[in-house]
Amino acid sequence: MKKIVGILSFCSLLQTVQAQKTMTTEMLIQLGKVSTAGISADGKSVIYTVKTYSIADDKATRKQFSIPLAGGTAVEIKSVDGMFPDEKLAKDGKHSIASKDIKVKKVYGKDFYPALTKSDVMIYDDLNYRHWDTWEDGAYGHVFVYTLSSDKKITDSIDIMLNEPYDCPQKPYGGDEDYVWNPNGKEVVYCTKKKYGKEYALSTNTDLYSYNLETAKTTNLTAGMEGYDTKPSFSTTGSMAWLSMKTDGYESDKNDIFVLNGSSKLNLTKDWDGTVNDYRWSADGKTIFFTAAVDGTVQLLEVNCPTDGKTVAVVKQITNGDYDIHNIAGQTGSTLVLERTDMNHAVEIYTLDLKTKELKQLTHVNDEVYKSISLPQIEKRYVTATDGQKMLVWVVLPPDFDKTKKYPTLLYCQGGPQSPLTQFYSYRWNFQLMASKGYIIVAPNRRGMPGHGVKWNEQISRDYGGQNMKDYLISIDELSKEPYVDKNRLGCVGASYGGYSVYFLAGMHEKRFKTFIAHDGIFDWRAMYGTTEEIWFVNQDLGGAYWDKTNASAQKSYEQFNPVNYVKKWDTPMLIIQGGKDYRVPIEQGLGAFQAAQLQGIKSKLLYFPNENHWILKDQDALVWQNEFYKWLDETLK
Repeated sequence: MKKIVGILSFCSLLQTVQAQKTMTTEMLIQLGKVSTAGISADGKSVIYTVKTYSIADDKATRKQFSIPLAGGTAVEIKSVDGMFPDEKLAKDGKHSIASKDIKVKKVYGKDFYPALTKSDVMIYDDLNYRHWDTWEDGAYGHVFVYTLSSDKKITDSIDIMLNEPYDCPQKPYGGDEDYVWNPNGKEVVYCTKKKYGKEYALSTNTDLYSYNLETAKTTNLTAGMEGYDTKPSFSTTGSMAWLSMKTDGYESDKNDIFVLNGSSKLNLTKDWDGTVNDYRWSADGKTIFFTAAVDGTVQLLEVNCPTDGKTVAVVKQITNGDYDIHNIAGQTGSTLVLERTDMNHAVEIYTLDLKTKELKQLTHVNDEVYKSISLPQIEKRYVTATDGQKMLVWVVLPPDFDKTKKYPTLLYCQGGPQSPLTQFYSYRWNFQLMASKGYIIVAPNRRGMPGHGVKWNEQISRDYGGQNMKDYLISIDELSKEPYVDKNRLGCVGASYGGYSVYFLAGMHEKRFKTFIAHDGIFDWRAMYGTTEEIWFVNQDLGGAYWDKTNASAQKSYEQFNPVNYVKKWDTPMLIIQGGKDYRVPIEQGLGAFQAAQLQGIKSKLLYFPNENHWILKDQDALVWQNEFYKWLDETLK
């Protein structure tokens, strides 16, 4: 019966594709979501997972596949056991490492009052009482070293973090990459921020620590490096690399690749004008491959790893095209396995021939869907900003675009604020779907985005309502000169910092826009400072606390760049979306904006997701999000 339901669901999707000719919400939600696990131990196959969701039976399924590295037919596999080397097993096979949560601090009423077992009160006397979408419960992720018997059973364990209130992996995004074996088999290197309470909330200073199994001593390998130090990994020759930011409290600082060369720390990307996303050692240990934003895309680059103290590290770009490269999953010989997307195609796995630089598509999970529909046109334009600088603007035109017609047009405001706007494929802010609904999308690479040099990236800090708002407006003004853009049907949409941009522009757009949509946006900086969890972010980007009247930079942020101060100028319909478990941009931001609009008699709607965080993660919630998004646009723009 399950097979029949699956066949019917797939047939239903194909029928929808054949009938619609363009992307629909239902099609988008039911696309296969590809995730690469890696190259098999024998180097012959790529292992990956495909998640699909069926609207008909409200069920998500995940299947694992193996496909020959040289290309061919994918085969479903039931388990990946034995297909990859166990990287958490020591070289001698006698020890393994893993992270598990242990209770370190008392938080709940029953922790303090054991007899009151039904009490669920939480008691805090310091900051960092919640993070991302979770309240602090007193448990911390710690790395344990396990001693194994000859038949791999655990005979002993050691908490190498010594019952301290620190996390590894780092919350909320860290994973297995946060703790690794030194190839010598005698040391474990792990990433953590050894700060607690207010110090934790005010700092980004993570460090890499090495625990020696023989001496039981821990050494800080990045002492004196004050920003983020993350993702330690070792080459096949035993050299250690990691990612590092220089400035404490600046989470979007230039991210560099460091290597430990004896006792010295060598910054391989110091002289390169960009910031690293992710990296992977080459098979021979002489080169490091990495991904980074480059002019509105994400590309694969490489840097040599000198060991003689004389040779200069040189960064070279390997790929070049209007697409994004992600997840360098592995290397066999001269072949790399990567993931690639563009604004018209979800993730598929590709191989890259390092000799010819040829990219070849390996998986074809969603090919049939895309072949059966008309795709939007993606244009890369450059606009001269108000300060004379050249700015990239992505323009997405509807399928079967007719330049003799006039189209409603959306200004898309990216979040971050220092996140790249590249050839990404989102299942929420999906440009392909927006264009297929008949909208033109204008997506500027405004100030604050990586991919255009460090200076461009850094400019936005403490200037939230300044040059980048001019960048937004000049972009929509320039595109509005095109005869096919309907200037009477312009909308402005965005999430997070993009939501802030929507709220801010609503008070100063001078009648340009006919509608706004803001998702988890910052509405009032004072309330934001008082409730967000990562205080280092608001300190860096705003300049400090709102009560510090001597701080001119901070006061400018709270007064001149605060959307709440301009609500009396609001006069345009607004859809406000807010997640109840968003502790980065907490609930009072969305509620405050909705209440301000309602009390001024402005057409407005609140879309509240009580169990979603800063994102929308549940499939049915995603369907509601999409339906409400386009219903609102239909009401206010068409």
